[in-house]
Amino acid sequence: QVQLVESGGGLVQAGGSLRLSCAASGRTGSRYSVGWFRQAPGKEREFVATIRWSDGNTYYADSVKGRFTISRDNAKNTVYLQMNSLKPEDTAAYYCAASRILTINAARYNFWGQGTQVTVSS
Repeated sequence: QVQLVESGGGLVQAGGSLRLSCAASGRTGSRYSVGWFRQAPGKEREFVATIRWSDGNTYYADSVKGRFTISRDNAKNTVYLQMNSLKPEDTAAYYCAASRILTINAARYNFWGQGTQVTVSS
């Protein structure tokens, strides 16, 4: 069992940066992955990035490679998403989620946070 709480969203101009945090409470062991997904109004939820806790292996969507960085802080049970060079198309509600495997498939993530809004203006 795990509870996830996102924070750090806000309004930023194009080209700016934000850092999202996903704080986890409860544990199911260290062999799981935490992913970030986003969803804009009227659009499907899409994969952004994920990290495997055990070894830090990461995977990114092509749309954010080179701009976003996912990382973990083991002591704080927190995963971060550093977002640089933000674009208007990054505007969405961002969600973190936990999975027992490293995957981009949202259906394999069992626990979800409440979401945090990111709005990028031009």
